[in-house]
Amino acid sequence: MAHISLNESHGAAHSRIYALGAARGDLVVTNDDLAGPIESSDEWIRQRTGVITRKRASVNVTAADLATAAATEAIEKAGIKPSQIDAVLISTISNTVQTPSMAALVADRVGASPAAAYDISAACAGYTYGIAQADSFVRSGLATYVLVIGAEKLSEIVEPTDRTISFLLGDGAGAAVVGPSDYPGISKTVWGSDGSKWDAVGMNHTLLEYRDGHGDVAWPTLRQEGQTVFRWAVWEMAKVAQRALDEAGITADQLTAFIPHQANMRIIDEFAKQLNLPDSVIIARDIETTGNTSAASIPLATHRLLEENPHASGGLALEIGFGAGLVFGAQVVVLP
Repeated sequence: MAHISLNESHGAAHSRIYALGAARGDLVVTNDDLAGPIESSDEWIRQRTGVITRKRASVNVTAADLATAAATEAIEKAGIKPSQIDAVLISTISNTVQTPSMAALVADRVGASPAAAYDISAACAGYTYGIAQADSFVRSGLATYVLVIGAEKLSEIVEPTDRTISFLLGDGAGAAVVGPSDYPGISKTVWGSDGSKWDAVGMNHTLLEYRDGHGDVAWPTLRQEGQTVFRWAVWEMAKVAQRALDEAGITADQLTAFIPHQANMRIIDEFAKQLNLPDSVIIARDIETTGNTSAASIPLATHRLLEENPHASGGLALEIGFGAGLVFGAQVVVLP
């Protein structure tokens, strides 16, 4: 039987990030505010994590609200109309319902309907996953402009007495508009997972356990095996970061910035040592005053880095996300 010829999609030769947007929680939460329930101190939290304060959102502010604010800024700065957006991708673990997606709601709020819209569940690596997909969509012709968002309200899923992760976390959203480019603006993404460490970061109970616990099982909250995550991040993710540089065809001394997931200041500093980054490379350390915002941390850190270092625009940045799953993703991008 003869095959009938089908039309295929064909897109731009290259893609790039046009602009970024950011929204942080409206409340400043100090270490002293959190130290009591974990029987700790401001000094202990600073030494262990590098966090001085973190941003958290008021009770009536949702992750979707933060995502909408960040997306609105990114679209305006990109100089496009919301109606030109063909796809909205949101990486989040903070949707208040299992379905429908946060992305569909935000797409409607910003005026991007009827854009394709879906959520990505890849925790702290989710933004890099979104950028990878947006790059492929633009270059394949599946979309012209893609809105990528990382949005979290982690304060709703923390247990104040938990000493493994509760004091690290903040709330916020970061957004990027990706579109066609005359030059390569996003390198090949190095990504993957290690499900053998599925229990290293995650929830302390399942929703089924909560439902069937008859009041004896508390609302599920985040927890982690700190040393397992630290060792994996420092040793294995440094290798992933180097692979991303190799795939991009560049060396560390050609970078303008290094923007890792804002997991822990000690991890960020160790990364820099492992990669032998020269002093000329700007290292994002947004965690100090924002906290760990999971999927939102890379775009939030990038947004702040560009505000504080406008000369970095047009330079190359290595971004790497890693977290619950365990999952990881890394790519080199041209800063907008």
